[in-house]
Amino acid sequence: MEVAIGSITPLMSCSAHCWVVGKVRLDPVVEGGVSSVTDVRETVGTGAGGAGGPWGAVRDVVVVGAGQAGLSAAYHLRRAGLDPLVLDGGRGPGGAWQERWDSLTMAETHGVHDLPGVPLPAGDPAERANVAVPRYYAAYERENDLRVVRPVAVDDVSQDPDDPALLRVRATAGTGPDARGLTVRTRTLVNATGTWTRPFWPRYPGMEAFRGRQLHTHDFRSAEDFAGQHVVVVGGGASATQLLLQIAPHASGTTWVTRREPVWVEEEFSPELGRAAVARVAERTSAGLPPGSVVSVTGLPLSPRYRAGIASGVLRRRPMFDRVTASGVEWAPGANDDGLLFQPADVILWATGFRAALDHLAPLGLRAPGGGIVLDGTTAARDPRVQLVGYGPSASTIGANRAGREAARGVLRALGTSPGRGDAAGSRRPVAA
Repeated sequence: MEVAIGSITPLMSCSAHCWVVGKVRLDPVVEGGVSSVTDVRETVGTGAGGAGGPWGAVRDVVVVGAGQAGLSAAYHLRRAGLDPLVLDGGRGPGGAWQERWDSLTMAETHGVHDLPGVPLPAGDPAERANVAVPRYYAAYERENDLRVVRPVAVDDVSQDPDDPALLRVRATAGTGPDARGLTVRTRTLVNATGTWTRPFWPRYPGMEAFRGRQLHTHDFRSAEDFAGQHVVVVGGGASATQLLLQIAPHASGTTWVTRREPVWVEEEFSPELGRAAVARVAERTSAGLPPGSVVSVTGLPLSPRYRAGIASGVLRRRPMFDRVTASGVEWAPGANDDGLLFQPADVILWATGFRAALDHLAPLGLRAPGGGIVLDGTTAARDPRVQLVGYGPSASTIGANRAGREAARGVLRALGTSPGRGDAAGSRRPVAA
């Protein structure tokens, strides 16, 4: 069953953040300071309501994704006088942070930057990142009255068949057998879907024959899961090195393999280093090439923990193997300077990164021949109604805030006016000076 987003209405007896589809009421509950959805059989989610009454059939702007980039964009759009509808696929606030492994602490993150207007509260460096960051995002949504609807998975964005000036967003609200389709019509769209839902698995000969366990960083939960096993970790980024150091005390042994030599840098990660990395990634997207990750151009900071890992041999890097066998990984003769040809393994952990989650935008034909999407700032060159944040240079907490502000400006340009034009029901709200 598919319903128009305009048929979603608030219940008069609900709080500002209680909305329904059909006849089922949804109230948020709070667990550990984070709002969570308790019943999505016929609901869209929490945080979509507030003043302004029922939603109209046409929106001025829809934001897809409520991670750092999406929340930043929504914040700046509200300040510009618009009332963005934010559709988020997560089960609660926090973006991809809520999915990170429990052993990742705030001290070990690669930098969590403040959202605009509300600084990240000082906290315990040992606190789990998948608790602290979602709590911060949840408070941010409440304090800024952002209309976040979840869980809603956007299926595709296309030209509206009835009005070429509009975009049609088709989505699935809720999960399981009672999930239902929704359609939103909008003048502009800000895409902030990030990368977490698209883990990248490279292909190597023999992978299908391996009798042990293979998993991606996306599915890592606990280092204790690998007790007594030999683990081969593939990848040269921060996740690979962090997980190696966590796994090593529990495993019978670890082997680290990368395609290229890791780049160790003496300087600590800083805003200046981050901005330089963002600029390098932006060069690729402006040329229509798929973006590299920001982390891939920052290098790995030689922290005391990494130095200890190098000294102990845990962070001894080997070149990429040639093939996977039923019981391990195999190199060509001469690949390893110590002559190693075969490493028995129980587990292969692919810490090989992620790709931008943009399949839902395919009907718009935004990609250039080089495989990437050419951007003018955050505006898609092939369709200026579409802004991309959390993509390329803004695919990190470093660039996300600036991209959110730029996306809001791009939306206003596409609308062709300052706030106050047109008849999109429920799209605009007054903003105090």
